[in-house]
Amino acid sequence: MRHTLLGSIGIGGLLVGCLLVSAVYAQSGGEGLSPTLAGIKNRHVVHLGYRESSPPFSFLDQANRPIGYSLELCEAIVDEIGVEVDDPDLRIEYVKVTSDDRIAAVVQGKIDLECGSTTANAERARQVAFSPLIFVAGTKLMVPKDATYSAPKDLQGKTIVVTKGTTNEQAMHAVDKKFALGLNIITAPDHEQSYQTLVEGKADAFATDDILLYGLIARHKSQDRFRVTGDYLSYDPYGIMFRKGEPQLSAVVERTFRKLGSNHDLIPLYNKWFVSRLPTGERLNVAISPQLEDAFKALDDTEGVSN
Repeated sequence: MRHTLLGSIGIGGLLVGCLLVSAVYAQSGGEGLSPTLAGIKNRHVVHLGYRESSPPFSFLDQANRPIGYSLELCEAIVDEIGVEVDDPDLRIEYVKVTSDDRIAAVVQGKIDLECGSTTANAERARQVAFSPLIFVAGTKLMVPKDATYSAPKDLQGKTIVVTKGTTNEQAMHAVDKKFALGLNIITAPDHEQSYQTLVEGKADAFATDDILLYGLIARHKSQDRFRVTGDYLSYDPYGIMFRKGEPQLSAVVERTFRKLGSNHDLIPLYNKWFVSRLPTGERLNVAISPQLEDAFKALDDTEGVSN
């Protein structure tokens, strides 16, 4: 979320402002809906962008259907959009996106919400808007189990694969420059292909967000072949992307997260995808971080209210 990524400072005032804007639209009887909401109301369909290989955020199940933590959050937003546009029977159409084209898909209106594993940062916030915080990750390395390298200084002259269009690509170029490592940084179109590049021995390490690395290892049952190592090389707070400059849509997204927070649904939802066994059979066993738990609790409107 643009407003709570670094501690939920100032969210209350902004939320009130957004809700006032939403109320003005509601009083107009549906006229003057923001562009995204008007488009959804006219076609009775919400387009959700999904990723094929970003478990547990957004990935395909055994029947090649999109599933995941981020998609379930987006589905909750769709329910709230239905309330806003007075259409309880909105349909969902899933649209495949990649790291490289996901921002353009939002900006150009090809998707209404991007439900993947996208870092919310200042550079991207100039083009798109973000939901409240949904996860905190950071760049680490996947390396062969017997590899002796982990720290940046160990990577001198190594070949590192990154997924094109990710903040991890930027992070590795920054590390390369900072430590004068002479890295050979190569790219692949998506996380699955980056993983396969490492499997095929075409790279010495795969750099992306740690949770995605754990997810890929679990999904491929390759714990005996690869491990995640090293200190965090970047800070990556995740959010759901949607179009910028639409306060009514922003209010709907904020309201969804407030309801989930007040109903204490966010931590159980997290546990469903990160702690319990996934529908595809894997188990990540990644406990919620104190930072994310605090961010979720900050969304609970009922906290601190005496009876």
